[in-house]
Amino acid sequence: MQERSSVAELTAVLRSELNRYSSGEKLPSSRALVERFRASPVTVSRAVAQLAAEGLVVTRPGSGAFRAHPRTGARPPADTSWQEVSLNGDGGPDVVPRTVDASGLLVTLTPPPTGVVEFNGGYLHSSLQPERAMAAALARAGRRPGAWSRPPTDGLTELRAWFAREIGPTFTAADVLITAGGQSALATALRALAQPGAPVLVESPTYPGMLAAARAAGLRPVPVPMDADGVRPDLLAAAFAATGARVLVCQPLFHNPTGTVLAEARRGEVVRIAREAGAFVVEDDFARHLVHDDAGPLPAALAADDPDGVVVHVCSLTKATSPSFRVGALAARGPVLERLRAIQVVDSLFVPRPLQEAALELVGSPAWGRHLRSVSAELRTRRTAMVTELRRELPGLALPHIPAGGGNLWVRLPDAGDGADESAMVAAALRAGVAIAPGRPYFCAESPTPQVRLSFVAVAGLAEITEGVRRLCTAWEGVLDNSPVSLRP
Repeated sequence: MQERSSVAELTAVLRSELNRYSSGEKLPSSRALVERFRASPVTVSRAVAQLAAEGLVVTRPGSGAFRAHPRTGARPPADTSWQEVSLNGDGGPDVVPRTVDASGLLVTLTPPPTGVVEFNGGYLHSSLQPERAMAAALARAGRRPGAWSRPPTDGLTELRAWFAREIGPTFTAADVLITAGGQSALATALRALAQPGAPVLVESPTYPGMLAAARAAGLRPVPVPMDADGVRPDLLAAAFAATGARVLVCQPLFHNPTGTVLAEARRGEVVRIAREAGAFVVEDDFARHLVHDDAGPLPAALAADDPDGVVVHVCSLTKATSPSFRVGALAARGPVLERLRAIQVVDSLFVPRPLQEAALELVGSPAWGRHLRSVSAELRTRRTAMVTELRRELPGLALPHIPAGGGNLWVRLPDAGDGADESAMVAAALRAGVAIAPGRPYFCAESPTPQVRLSFVAVAGLAEITEGVRRLCTAWEGVLDNSPVSLRP
């Protein structure tokens, strides 16, 4: 038999053969399985471990693996209807509902079916991830003295200092807390800065994960419209005055989903408006390491030019590495840092030390700079390819902004007048074999026009971008047959 290098394949074969054995009967030894399937001992060990995790076999050290006894007696259906009252019976007319819609976030987290082009992903494709560098960093980290001991609750001093240098020259390790990625940092910041029921100002559109975190904290997101230069200061000031909000969440650099950069003339104005309102600005600087190599010099973080502690800065290594490399940072000045620290400790105690040590190893290695340069060039190439294909195949789509950073395009659809274009496009695209993200979840209020987000970071390469756009075009030839508008000339 040919060698089986796939753990999944060997597991499936062993699972299918379990009926040959009686309950409690011993399975062939690992050595016998290695010889029969011409697989490595590691592959055999992992396959048996998977069956044990499924409850199909029982392993006994020194004795081998045995077929597990079948489970007896199915439990009667449970009655969980009481939870509807408990979860929604908060009482009082002013209580903010605690229901949370995470569908907009799950769109980018749930992998599409096999064969579907992933234009809805939010993380780097495995071919773009620094897998070898991360593996080497993790191996070196595991050998560091004390690597498996409890870390400081604020995070390793050296890692905090590295993040501080990345944010700006006036920051030190004392201003930084290490978090389990950017999403965790956003959730902590929102809970620290606003009480349940309070309004929080958000750019419109904005990141659905932040909207979900705000609503989970019992907050009321209030939209502030944007234009090509970012959030509009005039409407921001009016929103602070009308709502009494004490928090603005802002993505000044390569905004998700639009890709815009907050204009230089507005940067100081946004911070000033918040300061005059007695409010904080939560700066989500998620995409700084996803800059394209034709972007030119990047503006500094808002926090870098903020001596008064108005800005609470959020950043992460996750987007530029791997969805599982969940290491981020919160940076702030003044009494708010103590509140952030307290919530961080209550929620997660600390980020696992081996992961922090691995992050230090990674960002301190020559491979880190090489990886960032490689990603920068590849993202520019992919963005250009997707724009070119869309303009050739679907010129009726509007691309209001071509970003110089981040991993997606924000596309405006022709409006047929009934608002159905967006959902129809998403459904038709999936039937045609390409997954895209609907625009509606990026708005906390009404969506002004039908829009979709098309990602170019999660696909394997240029050929998949070309194929994905072709499938998108094919899907809409049928969808728009009876529509007065067309995506074609």
